[in-house]
Amino acid sequence: MLTITRFLFAFIVTSSALTVSAAAPESMLKELDQRAAQYAQLAQSIWDKAELGYLETESSALLQDTLKAEGFSIDSAVADIPTAFVASYGSGAPVIALLAEFDALPGISQSAAAVREELADKSSGHACGHHLFGAGSTAAAIAIKNWLQEQDLPGTVRLYGTPAEEGGSGKVYLVRAGLFADVDAVLVWHPSDANAVNPATSLANKSAKFRFHGISSHAAVAPERGRSALDGVEAMNYMVNMMREHIPQESRIHYVISSGGSAPNVVPDFAEVFYYVRHPQAAQLELIWQRVMAAAEGAAQGTGTTMEAEVIHGNHSMLPNKTLATAMHRRLEQVGGVHYNAKEQAYAQQISSSLDQSQVLKGQEQQIEPMRLEQGMGSTDVGDVSWQVPTVEMRAATWVPGTAPHSWQAIAAGGTSIGHKGMMVAAKTMALTAADLYQQPALLQAAKEEFEQRRGKDFHYQALLGDREPPLDYRR
Repeated sequence: MLTITRFLFAFIVTSSALTVSAAAPESMLKELDQRAAQYAQLAQSIWDKAELGYLETESSALLQDTLKAEGFSIDSAVADIPTAFVASYGSGAPVIALLAEFDALPGISQSAAAVREELADKSSGHACGHHLFGAGSTAAAIAIKNWLQEQDLPGTVRLYGTPAEEGGSGKVYLVRAGLFADVDAVLVWHPSDANAVNPATSLANKSAKFRFHGISSHAAVAPERGRSALDGVEAMNYMVNMMREHIPQESRIHYVISSGGSAPNVVPDFAEVFYYVRHPQAAQLELIWQRVMAAAEGAAQGTGTTMEAEVIHGNHSMLPNKTLATAMHRRLEQVGGVHYNAKEQAYAQQISSSLDQSQVLKGQEQQIEPMRLEQGMGSTDVGDVSWQVPTVEMRAATWVPGTAPHSWQAIAAGGTSIGHKGMMVAAKTMALTAADLYQQPALLQAAKEEFEQRRGKDFHYQALLGDREPPLDYRR
């Protein structure tokens, strides 16, 4: 496994010698502008549904129907996941793929208002902008398809509908099923409060639900007969929290008690805690994970309970590709940022007043950030894809500057024209980058060479979630 230092600083391919055509396929840009309202409505429909991971039946169907109407062949329910799909157009090489997410987050809802306004009839929301992610990638795929037709070029454009990114690792199961085996490059984007393309990495991530079983009893009349499952959870949490001082500082551990009993006067015979553990390197993550497992086992032994652990998901870190990032960055600079009209400016100002002002950079939505090396502190199942295929990811300003992901402000802006405009920046950038890859075999070859050297000749992929089946009910 490569070290994070090598990830970030030991760039082994110099892409400056590669020439990316300065001329844009104008038909792509014109088409995306003409159909912007259609794609905004598609995104808004998914925003309204806010379906959770592996339950995105209607959202997935909307994307599939849109692509099918445009002449794509659809392979549905791939990798034993009802909401996953692969949409393809064309034939032969190169095969350029885009990824589309569409799952929402539980426990947070918000209208499109610029003030906090929870929705009583909705307990989930697109706080990470995956409604824009899925619709924007679909827009790009359709534009690429039409351009390939127009130019009469060989090659295949493919869009992967990937459910349950938020803690469900949907893409890992697609990787494990070999669905990326013939892909030459993957283009992906994510909503953000800024516009950027960086050859970045992320944190590898693994999660599990730890379920403790005890013996119920009257907590006052016969406490000696009980064995509290909640004691097991709390003992585990105490030991893991003590452990934080003695793990690498770039690690992350977080948890929620998802079940802790129902009544104080009943010794709970069941309790559950849901853990995430993260580290930049998968090998180091596994060592920390073993210690968390040992804490859980020790907690059960010490409290007279039993424990079972179910691994829910596991993601590798992102493998950067500077060659692809350089090509995409040039196209993003050409497309440009997001420009608010007067109504959007007023809306953004109101949202901004609710944010940490130290994080607000006014006008950031209009700018393209310089390309830089990054160690991201989040995690994504795109990481597993990036260890199979040369992959590049960009960010587009779909949120008001200063907005954090997984916040009500992200849901709100994502349900307005601000989010839709950022989505189209991403769609245009990905479409133009794909055109470069179809027309410039040397660019694609350089990306592949960098990929092989970064990955290393001895690399063997192993899913961090093991051989478990997709947890289709993890959000129920």
